[in-house]
Amino acid sequence: MNDLTPALRAELAALAATVAFPGDPAYAGLAMPWNVAIPSAPAAVVGAADAAEIARVVTFASANRIPVAVQCTGHGAMTPLDGAILIATGALDEVTIHADERWARVGAGVRWQAVLDATAPHGLAALAGSSPGVGVVGYTTGGGHGPLARQHGLSADRVRAFDVVTGDGVLRRATATQEPDLFWGLRGGKGALGIVTAIEFDLLPIATLYGGALCFDGADAGAVVRAWAAWNPGLPSQATTSIALLNLPEMPGIPAPLAGRSTLAVRFAWDGDPAAGEAAIAPMRAVATPIIDMVAVMPYAALGMIHTDPVDPMPAHEGHAPLGSFPIEAAEALLTAAGPGSGSPQVVTEIRQLGGALTVEPTVPAAFCRRDVAYSLFCVGIDAPGIGEAVRGHQQALRAAMAPWTMKGALANFALGSTQERFARAFTADVLVRLSGIARTYDPNGILLSGAGLR
Repeated sequence: MNDLTPALRAELAALAATVAFPGDPAYAGLAMPWNVAIPSAPAAVVGAADAAEIARVVTFASANRIPVAVQCTGHGAMTPLDGAILIATGALDEVTIHADERWARVGAGVRWQAVLDATAPHGLAALAGSSPGVGVVGYTTGGGHGPLARQHGLSADRVRAFDVVTGDGVLRRATATQEPDLFWGLRGGKGALGIVTAIEFDLLPIATLYGGALCFDGADAGAVVRAWAAWNPGLPSQATTSIALLNLPEMPGIPAPLAGRSTLAVRFAWDGDPAAGEAAIAPMRAVATPIIDMVAVMPYAALGMIHTDPVDPMPAHEGHAPLGSFPIEAAEALLTAAGPGSGSPQVVTEIRQLGGALTVEPTVPAAFCRRDVAYSLFCVGIDAPGIGEAVRGHQQALRAAMAPWTMKGALANFALGSTQERFARAFTADVLVRLSGIARTYDPNGILLSGAGLR
């Protein structure tokens, strides 16, 4: 780890109320990412109180050529932080709902569940993701494919404005007409162009939805996956669905019917007439008898119950591939590689249907450039001694098995590898060129680690 000199420590400590260095009591709590398998040992952590503190710290870092990273919940942590200043934004917790005009303003430390809870009394909804425990900013700047994405599109396409500190230490406001290049790049560019301190976005008039999960015994997985492959292409865009092969451990919070065994979940979300949604999913209910059937009318604020993603920190290794199609041959390959009896060490192996409204280019262009992806393959296993190597090796084998249907690139929120590798996969060549030019303008000293893939 590259430490800061005593003089630089003293100068940094004067810029913000909460600054922690290695060995300080507050350091570990501020520096730890959600994925505890990712090493995180920055030279200092700043618990930012407001945008002004962030601007002062970034100005200091730029003047001294010190790299800077940012973290809210830590779900997106992937890059080693040796020698860097980590800015933790958890204290920026503003949530302001403008119900009459149907838009919200939230701070960089806000998680989606706080927004869902604040909008629910007004009968309004934000396009949150499947895991409401993640941060709003990180999710949205990566595009944002939520449970209603096929009907309502990307979360990034609903953004009105960003408040952002760029790499030169200037706090700016980016909209379609004010700093339009920044506005373009922040909508899909995964935070490469600055540290977002607040975000404003449109809300939708949704109070309830018809959704949830059908969970099946592993013995029925083959029939269900094959049926899902044939069923989902005919769904209207009102429906967003995914399947997940599950190997959930026996531990608190895991429903008894799912714990310690191979199972399969069919996730489903429908914004519209519940009777029509019930008719739409009826073919999947008829394939086999679910061991759990949670698909029903639900409050939109309970969106997270559809996927029931883990909330507590854990050591994880993730895999991802964008797919152009998912025919019956792909279903067979998935079952062979990751289905019951395959020996898969993955806790979750998911195929998520995309398309629909996700393919529509927004009126105001954005940096997100993988709208043609039809399905997303995502898997996650425990990255711990004794099983981590098996998890990583199996993910490579799984991606190889799905190669005939795999597209080039990756979705920005799921791109893996080094910063350079993630950018090369998440963006087309022309988007990379434009992002790089914007980065040189707003981060002339190249201190933002989130933009390292542009240099």
